[in-house]
Amino acid sequence: MTRPHRAASVLVAGSVMSGLLAYLLFALVTRGLGATAAAPVALLWTHWALTGAAFTFPLQHWITRSMAAGHEGQVRRTAARVTALVVGAALALGVLAWLVRDRLFQRDDAWFPAMVVLVTLGSAAIGVVRGSLAGRERFGSVAWSLVAENAVRCVLVAVLLLLGVHDPVAHGLCLVAGYAVAIWPTAWRFTDKDVSAGSGEPVSAFAFLGGAATGQLLGQGVLTGGPVPLALLGGSPHEVTAMFAALALFRAPYMVVLGSAPQLTSRVTRQVVADDRTVLNRLARAVGLLVVVAAPLAGVVGWLLGPAMLQLIFGDAVEMGGAPCGVIATGCTVAVANLVLMVTGLARNRAVGVALAWAAAVMVGAVTLVALGRTSPVDRSLFVFAVTEVAATAALAAVALGSHELARRRISRV
Repeated sequence: MTRPHRAASVLVAGSVMSGLLAYLLFALVTRGLGATAAAPVALLWTHWALTGAAFTFPLQHWITRSMAAGHEGQVRRTAARVTALVVGAALALGVLAWLVRDRLFQRDDAWFPAMVVLVTLGSAAIGVVRGSLAGRERFGSVAWSLVAENAVRCVLVAVLLLLGVHDPVAHGLCLVAGYAVAIWPTAWRFTDKDVSAGSGEPVSAFAFLGGAATGQLLGQGVLTGGPVPLALLGGSPHEVTAMFAALALFRAPYMVVLGSAPQLTSRVTRQVVADDRTVLNRLARAVGLLVVVAAPLAGVVGWLLGPAMLQLIFGDAVEMGGAPCGVIATGCTVAVANLVLMVTGLARNRAVGVALAWAAAVMVGAVTLVALGRTSPVDRSLFVFAVTEVAATAALAAVALGSHELARRRISRV
């Protein structure tokens, strides 16, 4: 097996193991606390997924790409401004969570808003560590960080349950504790020099971070954020927990592909610079198969087996019908195609286009939400999810797979 294949295999294995531990973790929480009591923890997990999209993903890819291109000094020079942005965003999100704490968390204390701040900061720290490790081609260490993050959480939750502790706050703090793996001293050291000439201005860095963060945040918001609008539309805590569990179950393939994203970015970038469209043609065929063949099959499997799988994994208290499970399974499979298209667009230096594509898809979803005003909160949330994912596929395909020559020229200047 060649070195790139070994690296990809290690990252995929780490993603799979991390995903299994995530399932175990939420299964422990829902079984130990019950669906109603676990609702605020589920919403904190939703925030974890969104901050991973807004901070972990763009920071990791920006740092990896900067180091691979010989612009490690840019990372160090821009660190203070990036840190200020992250801290400001974390505090703003904490204040927003405080203002709507009664509606979101069904509590009037400050614990969960405070954890919103900590999860935001932790997500950024993890992005820096994994970006640094990947930039040094330490893909085994990246995989270990993926596994260790959720392993720490699982161990702590198991200990709480063995001790008879069923306070949602304590279990939420276990999620925060997983970020202890970011204490990786060598990963925080960056040289202050650039190895090669090129575009290394801070403005370029923030343009990439802004586009990548916006696109991935919107994409993750569509994929994992369903429990939040469901709660705000009046869904019960039991329905919120069930939707979170179903999304967690059926997005497993998405998480595996996400673990291979650094390798995909590197390969597509090299092919574009070399003016070779082979990999793009293969990706186009793969996306077509995912949307036309795999997504409908996933919907059928979700319809038939989804309800039983949810109760088997998360406990009898988590209930959802076959049709809703089918819709979620279909949408999560389309989301895999969208992830491939998004990473391809970023590799082709089209971060702004990726963000605009997702913004257009979200607008379609918003119009759909308004048009379904008289339906139940659960039905509205499910239909909007599916429609938005399909709209994103069309928009992202136009951005990621079009006009090869323009993308090659842009990357050659980076």
